[in-house]
Amino acid sequence: MALGFALQTCAGLWAFCSVFTASGTTRHSEIPLISYSAIPIIVGVLLIAAELAFQLPKKRAHRRVVADTIQNRDLTVILTAYNDELSIGPAVADFLGHPGVRRVLVVDNNSSDRTSEVAAHAGAIVIREENPGYGRCVYRAFEEALKYTDTELILLCEGDMTFRAFDIDKFLAYIPHASIVNGTRIVEQLRDRDTQLSTFIYYGNFAVGKLLELKHIGRGTFTDVGTTYKLCRASALARLLPHLDRRVNLEFNAHFLDTALENGVDIVECPITFFARVGKSKGGNVNNTRALKVGLRMIAGILMSWRILVRE
Repeated sequence: MALGFALQTCAGLWAFCSVFTASGTTRHSEIPLISYSAIPIIVGVLLIAAELAFQLPKKRAHRRVVADTIQNRDLTVILTAYNDELSIGPAVADFLGHPGVRRVLVVDNNSSDRTSEVAAHAGAIVIREENPGYGRCVYRAFEEALKYTDTELILLCEGDMTFRAFDIDKFLAYIPHASIVNGTRIVEQLRDRDTQLSTFIYYGNFAVGKLLELKHIGRGTFTDVGTTYKLCRASALARLLPHLDRRVNLEFNAHFLDTALENGVDIVECPITFFARVGKSKGGNVNNTRALKVGLRMIAGILMSWRILVRE
């Protein structure tokens, strides 16, 4: 793939130079059309290079490392769930077993199985969100967590056992440096072999992360826009919530990060472990075709507007 991209770019450069060196009819008739197709790539690369050379240094000029220690390190954990009867019990027990977790909320997005019953039996506080959609479920989770004023930290995760409570200690190490710590599944050594994150989804997710990084150049490094697992300061989340649109569905995590950056909320990434899920996946990574559609919608939201993805 890299070789093909390089050859196409070289062909575009050759075509671009030929326009100025060829004469007469040769200028248009003897230069392959495919060579011209790489010219947009070259223009794009030149624009990116100009942005990196002239704008990035200005945006980084006043950046300093922040170390804002949080005195109350207790957490309210919220787990999203949809037909996760097989996994929600062990997930709740895992998070309740961490010494820093004050409570676990499970937001059941209108499951048709025993998810709510199993979660409650495991010790979780269960909230049922009747309106379907991943964005609505996450938004409701944030609303419910913000009702508890005895914790300054809110941890969002899923109830399918793809993420584990021992990564909380990593999040706590990063939270002094930002208002939101977003987990990234990009580290190969921390990723189980049999997860639903295929090679296509893995690199596609990374590419969309770099697009987000380019849009907010100088604001952070982003390699994973699709993970649910994140730690938030309650004060920042309360300020951000009115700007989020719960109607955004499977693209909500990218919408969350983009909106946070637009509103001046600092984000830092933290490498997390990622395991094979218990039960059947229902999200955007069911297969590569569905993941592609979600990825393209993320790109549209980042480049244009998240409103175009919304359905009433």
